[in-house]
Amino acid sequence: MVNRGSEWRRWEPHIHAPGTVLNNQFGGGDPWGSYLTTLEGLTPRIEAIAVTDYYVTDTYEEVLRQQTAGRIPDVQLIFPNIEVRLDVAAKSGFVNLHLLISPEDPDHLAEVRRILTRLQFNAHGDRFDCTREDLIRLGKRADQTIRDDRAALAHGATQFKVSFTQLREVFGESDWAKKNILIAVAGGAGDGTSGVSQAADATLRQEIEKFSHIIFASSQAQREFWLGQPSLDAHFSLLIKDWPATDLRRDLSNGFMTDLAFAPTSSSNLAAARIPLSQAL
Repeated sequence: MVNRGSEWRRWEPHIHAPGTVLNNQFGGGDPWGSYLTTLEGLTPRIEAIAVTDYYVTDTYEEVLRQQTAGRIPDVQLIFPNIEVRLDVAAKSGFVNLHLLISPEDPDHLAEVRRILTRLQFNAHGDRFDCTREDLIRLGKRADQTIRDDRAALAHGATQFKVSFTQLREVFGESDWAKKNILIAVAGGAGDGTSGVSQAADATLRQEIEKFSHIIFASSQAQREFWLGQPSLDAHFSLLIKDWPATDLRRDLSNGFMTDLAFAPTSSSNLAAARIPLSQAL
């Protein structure tokens, strides 16, 4: 007979790393060393992290290499969070979506790159695919003074906008995506759905929120809104995650899509997740 109660595991579902494409503020002589030492020293310890970056997985792959070399030994699960910007204006920019990728498929990186390649952005009399090469090409086309590929990648990432309609179609056409990707969106105003405030865009905002499995929400008002939302589909449960570092029950041995469906309901800084009940039971 087990006498102890539930054990909560601390997750960080949105964390950038040194070399992130945009707003890379990791400085010093050894940014990776400082970054990993900080993660290793956190209390309670983080046991699952989603390495986040715009459109690419370079920093996720580097974190995996660092762990193979012996760093962050307490982290049991590392997975990519690919951030994309929709062609939908928010209060201070564009709505950001997050693709949380299950790492259980050994070929998950190749598969997600195949998915991203199907997303296109038309500009400057040309079509640009969502690939590293075309983001660099877009950056140089948008600003012809840029010669450095790294700078061009960053600039291209600011210019590339993903069509929500196209993303939904690509996702719907892929059995792999439906089995291995969870969609998250910010609930705030700056780069989230709360910033889609024009009455004419109300339906579009609702469609984005319905398409998403997870709402990242950092304010009490947003938390209460999502907990009390009466119009959610009855086939979905409204589950709560601590944001930005989620304490999740379970031992991380049940699989990415299952583990991510379990979360507490009593934290003060939360994200609400719509997860199919069949996955949550």
